[in-house]
Amino acid sequence: MAEKENPTPEGERIAKVLSRRGVASRREAERLIEAGEVTVNGKIITSPALNVTEADRITISGHPLPALEPARLWLYYKPDGLVTSASDEKGRDTVFDHLPEDMPRVMSVGRLDLNSEGLLLLTNDGELKRRLELPSTGWLRKYRVRVNGNPTDPDLEPLRKGITIEGEKFQPMSVVLDRHQGANAWLTVGLREGKNREIRRAMAAIELTVNRLIRVSYGPFRLGELKPGEVEEVRQKTLREQLGEGGGKDAPDPAARKPRAPTTRRLRPGDAVKALAKAWDEANAPQKTAVARTGAEGRSPRPRDTAPSDKPATAPRDAARAGTEGRSPRSRDTAPSDKPATAPRDAARASRAVAEGRSPKPRGTAPFGKSAAAARDEARAPRAGNEERGSATPRKPTAPRTGAPAPRPGPDERSPRPRAGGGGRGSGKPPARPRKG
Repeated sequence: MAEKENPTPEGERIAKVLSRRGVASRREAERLIEAGEVTVNGKIITSPALNVTEADRITISGHPLPALEPARLWLYYKPDGLVTSASDEKGRDTVFDHLPEDMPRVMSVGRLDLNSEGLLLLTNDGELKRRLELPSTGWLRKYRVRVNGNPTDPDLEPLRKGITIEGEKFQPMSVVLDRHQGANAWLTVGLREGKNREIRRAMAAIELTVNRLIRVSYGPFRLGELKPGEVEEVRQKTLREQLGEGGGKDAPDPAARKPRAPTTRRLRPGDAVKALAKAWDEANAPQKTAVARTGAEGRSPRPRDTAPSDKPATAPRDAARAGTEGRSPRSRDTAPSDKPATAPRDAARASRAVAEGRSPKPRGTAPFGKSAAAARDEARAPRAGNEERGSATPRKPTAPRTGAPAPRPGPDERSPRPRAGGGGRGSGKPPARPRKG
């Protein structure tokens, strides 16, 4: 005959359900059940070994079970002198007596001693509370510790290696000596387990007395700028990032979560060329717009300040100026290929000479067949009129009258020394001009 199988009951343990609804922790829920404060479907139960489902009606001290709410977490700065407990047999104030009135029923994650202060986590989810308190979570908890005495770094080495006190072994701690302040010293201590009065007992083992202890962080959560007695709720987005979707339920191990380094996009082959081509297109966008506009107006889509390959770049601009002034549309300071580049300028000088009644010979040039130096020497030679009068030397000018301008010296009074590249185009002084007979 086949053995009768005992199927696993549906649902969850009633103590776990009470903890998830924020009624109490698992241990406190078991005490409530043993005290007869919990009923299921109208019957009082006295043993926590009972599974319940959503269809069961549960009451606690005559009140229905609260609805399931999303897991929430708060940061609380516990002041010195408060007990981290829902009730105290000595009648001392607890942290729950000093919380804001609009806060729901919450539970503390771990504890802080009566004389300790700093960061204390509060949650409305018992499962989240249990998960954050497990040693397997591996979250580092940091404390600022002030001790009486002047310890040195070698004095703190036993704490870094692990110490055994009264047969109880403490895990290695992270201890940093920050500074000395009078008869005291400030330390930063980090540990991953939460035994009762662990830091105070460890410091006493190396003959140091703790006179102030402040918890500054619990895993990824920091005390920040909170002041004693203040409460700040952790955003749901931050809670999901640190614990995973669903908060305490089905959350991955926070110790396995490592901060991701900022990622940078790696360039693929050809990305640099594409970026350069894009920059080139953006730089030439105005020219493309100008080409489209000239095409719409019926003009030649030639970019501004450009010219055909057989003309200089200033040809279009000079042609426009020549048309406005009624001149020939020849580029300024240019000349046909069979004339020198100074022909236009010499023509202008010849026009001015004719207007002034002078010879239209360009200044600084010589007749055909003569060089510029020969023309200059001929102009500086003594005039024929002086030889006819029997004197090869020109008559010296008389002394000028007072206030009258001095007469210009004759061409023969100036020294006929040769010029070094002067007298014509490109020199600072104009060449000597022959006097009229």
